[in-house]
Amino acid sequence: MADKILVLVNGARGKMGKESVRAVREAEDMELVAETDVEDVLADAIRDSGAQVVVDFTTPHCAFQNALTIVETGVGGVIGTTGFTPDQIDELEIKCAGKHPGLLIAPNFAIGAVLMMHCARIIARHMPDVEIIELHHPAKLDAPSGTAIKTAELIAQSQARTIVPRGTSEPAARGDRFHGIPVHSVRLPGLLAHQSIIFGAEGQTLTVRHDSINRSCFMPGVLLGIREVLHRKGLIYGLESLLLTE
Repeated sequence: MADKILVLVNGARGKMGKESVRAVREAEDMELVAETDVEDVLADAIRDSGAQVVVDFTTPHCAFQNALTIVETGVGGVIGTTGFTPDQIDELEIKCAGKHPGLLIAPNFAIGAVLMMHCARIIARHMPDVEIIELHHPAKLDAPSGTAIKTAELIAQSQARTIVPRGTSEPAARGDRFHGIPVHSVRLPGLLAHQSIIFGAEGQTLTVRHDSINRSCFMPGVLLGIREVLHRKGLIYGLESLLLTE
């Protein structure tokens, strides 16, 4: 067998971190070389472990700095932490330009969620009136979700809308607007990660919905990201860049 991909999981004590640790350990072509969390110095852990790829599932307040650290140490990155601002994405795109391996930031690693967003892009060309409802567990720190924001961005691009900043509401507000598209957030016990995209036209509606039942659904996308990022350059924003050609 070819050499295994050496992986460090950052945020390893969190729920998504634990799932990532398990998935990497079970992958025949990968080796888990380090598990880090809030008390660790990420740059030191990367150098000491010899990791080739860092998987990051931490919190919005430290995700940007973690991304910078990954880029500066010259390893690949697979980041599922959400909460990046447009300015932070722009800065990372500049810092990653031409660099190999690449840095993948994906608001959602579920293959079904990526396909949901792809379908929404197609539908939006024919049914321009749309609203997004996203539902998550109450411990989720950002609202709206990164998936909802990415969905609104993709719809806006497909409709050739002018990409404008979010509405004037507070960051955790309900019923905010992104690119002119209403986005509603629900946080309740019993939920994990769910999203409905509702299109309306004269005499009809069309709803596209995705439900994540447990966190294991994200792991095929995480493993795909680990494998692919070593062969990519620069910033890759969204798992659809690895899955879809259209």
